[in-house]
Amino acid sequence: MPAQPKSALPASIDAVETLLAAGDYVADRPLATSLFLALKMGRPLFLEGEAGVGKTEIAKVLAETLNRRLVRLQCYEGLDLNSAVYEWNYPRQMLEIRLAEAAGEQDRGKITKDIFSRDFLIERPLLQALKDDAAGPPVLLIDELDRTDEPFEAYLLEVLSDFQISVPELGVIKAAAPPIVIITSNRTREIHDALKRRCLYYWVDYPNAERELAILERKVPGAPKRLSQEIVRFVQALRNEELFKLPGVAETIDWTRALTFLDKVALDPETIDNTLGVLLKYQDDIAKMQGSEAAAILRQVQQELAGL
Repeated sequence: MPAQPKSALPASIDAVETLLAAGDYVADRPLATSLFLALKMGRPLFLEGEAGVGKTEIAKVLAETLNRRLVRLQCYEGLDLNSAVYEWNYPRQMLEIRLAEAAGEQDRGKITKDIFSRDFLIERPLLQALKDDAAGPPVLLIDELDRTDEPFEAYLLEVLSDFQISVPELGVIKAAAPPIVIITSNRTREIHDALKRRCLYYWVDYPNAERELAILERKVPGAPKRLSQEIVRFVQALRNEELFKLPGVAETIDWTRALTFLDKVALDPETIDNTLGVLLKYQDDIAKMQGSEAAAILRQVQQELAGL
């Protein structure tokens, strides 16, 4: 399969907005500015915000619109170097040793050198991201960094500072050109300042009503306009409530799709009660909002739209 041609990075903030819009991502000007600067300066972009506000999607859209390879490192508690960086193919190494012994090879130094070569190295996401290709450096997504522990953060300092990885048996492996790095965090814990200093920072907040409606128009183009307007205003009102987990943009999109599958053209109390599990993910939140609370918000929403 022929390699994709190398695509140029956007030359202005307006070009970044156009690029994201081409991937159906509706960005505000501050986010487009931060992304433009990160691309221009060759620095990682550290995105914090609540779950479901579109942090991960930025990396996906960048990779798609720039025709770059997306390398995703999904973080979790207990993530180690074997899963994130590299590991040796031990079964294959053992097989190679047995074959060498069977062939009468006695030079242990040569055997060791052979089995600790790149041919036996299993590359994990961070090492994969240092490999260039014809389309240009890949987009490296380090997703939900706050789920890992501090030792792993410390390891990332070398990668994010010099875009290189030290493999004791092989030496230093350095990227010919830095990857485009997007790091996300849901802020379940604070990330160390040493790592943040290597990045540009942006807080991805919930969108206002106008931008959230524009997102729905792109993501669920078949939804009735009245329904989309009511959904956006209802979700915006929910975010002012004392809930364990406020609904993100991802939930707004899912709820809109669900209601279009049910052939709804407007919200009604019964439909809201029956489908709150698409929008809210904790039973205590659902129980709090079902019935009179949701109905009161809906009345307020309908009054606001009637006054437009």
